[in-house]
Amino acid sequence: MANQRKDHRLEWNEMKAENSWTMFKVIGEFVDGYERMNQIGPCVSIFGSARTKPDHPYYQKAVDIAKLLVHEGYGVITGGGPGIMEAANKGAAEAGGASVGLNIELPFEQGHNPYIDADKVFNFKYFFIRKVMFVKYAQALIVLPGGFGTMDELFEVLTLKQTNKMTPIPIILVGSDFWNGLKDWINNVMLQEFANISAGDLDLMPITDDPQEVVRIINDFYAHEALKPKLDLG
Repeated sequence: MANQRKDHRLEWNEMKAENSWTMFKVIGEFVDGYERMNQIGPCVSIFGSARTKPDHPYYQKAVDIAKLLVHEGYGVITGGGPGIMEAANKGAAEAGGASVGLNIELPFEQGHNPYIDADKVFNFKYFFIRKVMFVKYAQALIVLPGGFGTMDELFEVLTLKQTNKMTPIPIILVGSDFWNGLKDWINNVMLQEFANISAGDLDLMPITDDPQEVVRIINDFYAHEALKPKLDLG
C-alpha cells in the first residue's frame, strides 16, 4: 500500500511538471499569434462549414463577400480548411487582399487550403488560442451555414459581445434559409418562453442573403468607430 501511495505521488508530481510546461507552450502560442497578426492590418473573420462544396451557392457567396471586403480595404481570416473557409480565402486571394488561415492541429485532417498567403498560415495546437485570434483581430464576423464548430464560434462571440468582454463588432449571419429557424427558436423559446435573454440580444446578429448588404452593415458601423483589436481579456 505504501508503495502504491509513493507511485501515485510520483505520477502527481510528473503531472504538475507537465502542466507547468503546458503553460509555457500556451504563452508561446499567444505571443507568436499576437506578433504575427499585429502585422496584417484590419481583417474580417468568416466562418462556415468545411463540408460545403465548390458548386454550392454558399461557396460562391463566400467568394463574393471576400472579394467585396478586400475592395473595402479588409483582409480575410478563416479557419484555413476546405468548404466555406476555402471559398473566403479564395475570394480574398483573387482580389489581391490579405488571406489568413488559422489552422488547428487535428488528427486525420488534411493541410490548409491553397488560397492562404504563404506568410499568413498559422498552426495552432490549442482551440481557445485560435478562437482569441479569430475575434481579437476581426473588425467583423460573418457566419455562413455550418455545423457544430460554426455554432460554437458564433455563440462564443455572441456571449462575449452580450457580456461586454469585447468591443462591439458587427456579427452578420449570411443565409436566411439556414438562420431564420434558429433565430425564431431563440426568440420564441429563449426569450419569450423562458426569458433567458433580453430582447435587445436579438439585434446582435442581423441576417442577410446579399453580399452587398454585408459590406454596407460593416461600413455603416465603422462610419463612427475606429478600426482596432477588439477582444478584452481583462
